[in-house]
Amino acid sequence: MQRIPFAAQVLAGLILGIVLGLVAREIGPVGDGSPNWLTSTLDTVGSSFVALLRALVVPLVVLAIIASIANLRGVAGAARLAGRTLFWFAITALIAVVIGIALGLIFQPGENTTVSRDAAAAPTKVGDWWAFLTGLIPSNFLGLQASTSIKETGATTSLSFNVLQLVVIAIAVGIAALKIGEKAEPFLNFNRSALDIVLRVLGWVIRLAPIGTIGLIGYAVADYGWDAIGSLGAYTGAVYLGLALVVGVVYPVLLRVHGIPVLRWFATVWPALQLAFVSRSSLGTLPVTEQVTERVGVPRSYASFAVPLGATTKMDGCAAIYPALSAIFVAQFYDIPLTVSDHLLIVLVSVLGSAATAGTTGATVMLTLTLSTLGLPLEGVGLLLAVDPILDMGRTATNVAGQVLVPTIVAKREGILGQAAERTEEPVEPVVEKEKETTTA
Repeated sequence: MQRIPFAAQVLAGLILGIVLGLVAREIGPVGDGSPNWLTSTLDTVGSSFVALLRALVVPLVVLAIIASIANLRGVAGAARLAGRTLFWFAITALIAVVIGIALGLIFQPGENTTVSRDAAAAPTKVGDWWAFLTGLIPSNFLGLQASTSIKETGATTSLSFNVLQLVVIAIAVGIAALKIGEKAEPFLNFNRSALDIVLRVLGWVIRLAPIGTIGLIGYAVADYGWDAIGSLGAYTGAVYLGLALVVGVVYPVLLRVHGIPVLRWFATVWPALQLAFVSRSSLGTLPVTEQVTERVGVPRSYASFAVPLGATTKMDGCAAIYPALSAIFVAQFYDIPLTVSDHLLIVLVSVLGSAATAGTTGATVMLTLTLSTLGLPLEGVGLLLAVDPILDMGRTATNVAGQVLVPTIVAKREGILGQAAERTEEPVEPVVEKEKETTTA
């Protein structure tokens, strides 16, 4: 019996999740207002799958970056690739923010809304331009952070990892290992073995993606459905149109210009895009993002550096289209005219802001940074919270698409796309066109 293709399994999970979500929504909450058994089950299944992926983020990032620097065998080469990666991050972000501004001016979402100002509320977390610099400095060797919340039942402390700090730590360790030379070979051999083990465990977790998809999309449908769009229909439609233009037009054009087959590229990265859409977490999707990036032909030595960097700083959805359109919405809603210089400032903030908010990631934080820079009311953030979960699905998928696109383009321009690409348990042909046996100057 022929095994069902993995992509078909995930698609079936997506469809089944929607059906179960609609059933759970139809059942409704129990008598005390708590979720019904089906909604709770979907939530548990989906959150457990994301938790498994998140558990692999820290070892994957640290081990993969150290191995990638060791494989590059030279800081100069790594620095060049890093510089070109950041350059293309900025180029694609610039295109995305211009699209966001254009759609805001065309659709006038702040004027075509029936939302009440009573919904306005200032956010508790605000973006800070210094967050990027402070986020780069590790507070400890593990990039570990603790937060304590006090409730009526008592105080609870949760631990989290700052992925940007982990990237800095791993780069420093990798460079140090290269400088030491032969004495570091036992450490690098151990690192490679540990990475292989983590990748094997990752493969097992990814096998659960169809089940995880059922829980994630099912709970999303059961929890808020699409009813929240309501009075913010023009705004929601404009955001999704912008995301569609970036992923469906801009990215294919860039791929085509660089001679990369568009349909094959999207078919290869689809598992990451789908997981990003239903999980709403770039970091939770990071292990899958890195895997599909290698599958399109990007060498592991480069992908393991570029993808974690992109997961913290490459956000065409959250840090480009969304804040640009939302800032225009808030300005129109409060009847505050924006000048040409204001629109240019939106471009600047959106292109640089994803890095500036890397220490405190989040689309809401990015929006507050944009609004505060423009001098717009921060209470406008509260107006958009009703549809934020719905928007976050598309934003995250767009972010992840960009996180795969840029390494693909850079690898192609560097002539390393498809060369010595690492293979996973289910090999996929690298997304490169066969070159003619001729050379050009």
